[in-house]
Amino acid sequence: MALAYDGAIQRLIDAFAHLPGIGPKGAQRIAFYMLNASDEESQGLIDAITEVKEKVRFCEICGNVCETSPCPVCVDPRRDHGVICVVEEPKDVMSVERTREYRGLYHVLGGAINPMANVQPGDLNIAKLIERLKDSEVKEVILALNPNVEGEATTSFLAQLLSQTDIKVTRLASGLPVGGDLEYADEITLGRALAGRRNV
Repeated sequence: MALAYDGAIQRLIDAFAHLPGIGPKGAQRIAFYMLNASDEESQGLIDAITEVKEKVRFCEICGNVCETSPCPVCVDPRRDHGVICVVEEPKDVMSVERTREYRGLYHVLGGAINPMANVQPGDLNIAKLIERLKDSEVKEVILALNPNVEGEATTSFLAQLLSQTDIKVTRLASGLPVGGDLEYADEITLGRALAGRRNV
């Protein structure tokens, strides 16, 4: 039988181990780091977590995280309200924003279709997207979902659903990363790169 620490330290390790991407050893390292941290540093972490839980919410329009709803992106008159970029999670919004190439609006689905995890279309923020498209000047919807099985299933579902409208539906281009070697590219990535080739 594996030994466990007593009381509070084990509860802290267990709490960190529940966080995504942190295994038992990582949780133990973080817990012992916090044990040795100054009171000021520990209190800073406690205050940051408390503040996030009290202040952060989801935008009533797009589903992104914000402190005031509607979020700053949705109410920004400088954004192109004729284009909506659909993403899976709020963190994907920041990924697109970092490119500084996109000036439209967003819609966060809150996940992707995944029958294995019992996530169906009705569990996602799809109905609100359809409502947004009914009463707006949107001319294009960009499907910017993850290039995995779940993202592909969700992209196909949305493309089919939106084909019944007059709105242009596009998806992110996919292919080889800059600095990558053909030798290490998988068949799907290389196939998409070939299919999406363009004139030079």
